[in-house]
Amino acid sequence: QVQLVESGGGLVQAGGSLRLSCAASGRTFSTYAMGWFRQAPGKEREFVAAISGSGGNTFYADAVKGRFTISRGNAKNTVYLQMNSLKPEDTAVYYCGQHTGGVYYSQYAYDYWGQGTQVTVSS
Repeated sequence: QVQLVESGGGLVQAGGSLRLSCAASGRTFSTYAMGWFRQAPGKEREFVAAISGSGGNTFYADAVKGRFTISRGNAKNTVYLQMNSLKPEDTAVYYCGQHTGGVYYSQYAYDYWGQGTQVTVSS
């Protein structure tokens, strides 16, 4: 059974940084691309970043490009999201997902999700 557990969220001032982690279990981790999505109150879940199974390819939403960095440690079965220069509009619940097929920016391409971690950026 696949399990994804996010951690690292919290409250930070605008301009600050946070690092999210997502620990995976249940399938051969390096076989699957991983993605980060976020959902703000009253909004749909949106793509943030994705990384291929080997870590050699990364993809970002325009809103976070240049500020966020996705990485993975396959030996630790963990994917990370380093978030710098945070803005109030980055406030959301952040979810990691395990990619099963399809375009990386679609939530429907992911078959397992974590419970989410809250990120709040104050102005």
